[in-house]
Amino acid sequence: MKRFIIAVIACTCLAQTAAPPILVVRAARMITATSDAIATPGLVTIRGDRIAAVGGTVPAGARVIDLGDATILPGLVDLHTHLTSTGVHWEDELLKTTPGEAALHGAHNALVTLMAGFTSCRDMGPTWPYTDIDLRKAIDAGVVPGPRLMAAGNYVSPTGGAGDARQFSIFVDVPIVRNLADGPDEIRKAVRTNLKQGADFIKILGTGAVLSKGAPPGSQQYTEQEMHVAVEEAARWGRHVAAHLHGNEGIKAGIRAGVRTVDHGSMMDDEAVELLRTHHAYFVPTLYTSESISGDPTVPDSEKARSKEIAQIKDKSFQLVLKAGLPIGFATDAAVVPHGQNAREFGYRVRLGQSPMAAILSATKTAAEIMGWSDRIGTLEAGKFADLIAVPGDPLRDITALERVVFVMKGGMVYKSAEYADRRNQR
Repeated sequence: MKRFIIAVIACTCLAQTAAPPILVVRAARMITATSDAIATPGLVTIRGDRIAAVGGTVPAGARVIDLGDATILPGLVDLHTHLTSTGVHWEDELLKTTPGEAALHGAHNALVTLMAGFTSCRDMGPTWPYTDIDLRKAIDAGVVPGPRLMAAGNYVSPTGGAGDARQFSIFVDVPIVRNLADGPDEIRKAVRTNLKQGADFIKILGTGAVLSKGAPPGSQQYTEQEMHVAVEEAARWGRHVAAHLHGNEGIKAGIRAGVRTVDHGSMMDDEAVELLRTHHAYFVPTLYTSESISGDPTVPDSEKARSKEIAQIKDKSFQLVLKAGLPIGFATDAAVVPHGQNAREFGYRVRLGQSPMAAILSATKTAAEIMGWSDRIGTLEAGKFADLIAVPGDPLRDITALERVVFVMKGGMVYKSAEYADRRNQR
């Protein structure tokens, strides 16, 4: 019996220390996102959940997934999602749904987003506080499939601001929603509360919005001092601040206050662009939302009019930053854009003058830099997570190919592939 126990222990130790099997993904071409070049052919060697090598030859004994006339790319990153949202309006969700329902929808939306090729996301705050953190934990634990998440936990909004969830009668209250903060002390407490609950970063809403009542999108609502308090407190925890900012003056105040990202950034002038450069802030526009809102029957005409009013303005702001040669992050504002349609943002940007390669880099290398995750995702390099996708043909010739993802791998696990999906648990 003693010998048997020793043998079992020895076998267990050997199993634990044995090298994981080698998998090779091969295709006609490859974009590593380490440069502007496209490699032919494409070949990525994976061991366990990490990339072992890029290029070269197929190692002996490796299992090969040959994707044919496709292009391999790093997993895509969306810097502005709302995965647990079931619609675009606070009132409907707060009065007609529950946090549990939001979490279940979030699990579905996470899978849809992953299958669309987005293996990492920065989730910008849910209607029901902290359901995004619960979703992140479930994904990390392998309970549900989805992108790697960086979660905001809850909005930090001024009273009457874009994140003020009480968009109904003053006599109606939703006690669980506590996201309003006015003045430095309340903002500091809100930031601390979010970080205590597990937020990875802080989202503040510094101007009005398109899809909410109250101040118009161009109106500044948080002062520069108030935004600086959020930045200062988040920095103490080693975290960054992402700021919802549409109007020009609010954008400039947010940049001066030290926010890491200007999300939306719809109304920018030359001075705002120069502040982006000198303060090393990142521009994270959400451009396709204009088309999505215009065709959404659930959006009231008043909000469609707001969106139409700023559509051309935000396109010009994007072109200003593009002309300045500054880094631009990739974002969609899903669920404003339906979950799974994230890649439609690429075509919109290319129509406005961004090159296909620059658009791809915005959703890979640059997005990883913005998240502070360059050491693990964003490019195809040895040692990084084996997060990679493939699209048919050449996306540099047809950027809409990114809307037709045929292969998705996250952490060495195949989630989407017509031939290999049924084998994903055999490794």
